[in-house]
Amino acid sequence: MLITKDKYSFAMDKRNEPVTQVDLPCKLTFETLDCFSEQINCTEDKIETLDFNRVNPASGPVYLNNIKAGDLIAVNIRDIRVKSPGKMIAAPGAGILANLITTSETLLVPIENGVASFKNLELPLTPMIGVIGVAPQGEPIACGVPGSHGGNMDTTLIKPGSTLYLPVQVDGALFALGDLHAVMGDGEIMVSGVEVSGEVDVTISKVYDIELENPLVKTDQVLAIIASAETLDQAIETSTIQMAQFLTKYTDLTLNEAGMLMSACGNAQISQIVDPLKTARFAMPLDVLRKLGINIAF
Repeated sequence: MLITKDKYSFAMDKRNEPVTQVDLPCKLTFETLDCFSEQINCTEDKIETLDFNRVNPASGPVYLNNIKAGDLIAVNIRDIRVKSPGKMIAAPGAGILANLITTSETLLVPIENGVASFKNLELPLTPMIGVIGVAPQGEPIACGVPGSHGGNMDTTLIKPGSTLYLPVQVDGALFALGDLHAVMGDGEIMVSGVEVSGEVDVTISKVYDIELENPLVKTDQVLAIIASAETLDQAIETSTIQMAQFLTKYTDLTLNEAGMLMSACGNAQISQIVDPLKTARFAMPLDVLRKLGINIAF
């Protein structure tokens, strides 16, 4: 089933009208706008010309039949197809280099044959999803803001072959996604990666007997708990504590042992540091978890 890019919203909201209803497990394809709602078409379209009420659209939402608040869903990302060109911006007051930038600039990045052409550099594509999540239980949350519901986590691990686990907060979940990147580094320090429109193929299923407070992503190499907070320190602390709790709950490790193992082979990592809330993750090697007897397939 195709979710077209003309069906989107700018906030994740339990009151959003679903574009369709599906039974799980299901296979869906989401067609997406880029994070600028395709307002940028040439280098003269700079940040000053953008309507920021039209930033970070998420295609959907999709109502998942028989999914209730408190359930857990798994979103396997089968493929991401990005469209050319990619778009990047620089602007005074935006990003980590905010105070150093004096003039705005827009760059169009051609994409062809598996590479993004940044000036004279060919950057291999590493497509990923910036905005992906479910409706929050409380007030609407703009798609540009991350949280326990998912949202704008801008986590490079959310890529083809990965599975994202999301705790559901409202009946039907109201799942949506958008904000694709052809290439992006951890941190997204300039506010934009190589922003693109495109298509995403996913398989969504229900997960049993696992409890999570925040999103968790599994790649072919790591399992990572993702957390967002007002400061990066808080986000790292939350993701680290919840990984320790995950290990003690699903293995026979004590808290002391879990913490020492995490210190020995785990990694506290930055996802993004430019959104209204900062996002971090704590990642553990998948082979280590398998040796501990954790059923990574859930």
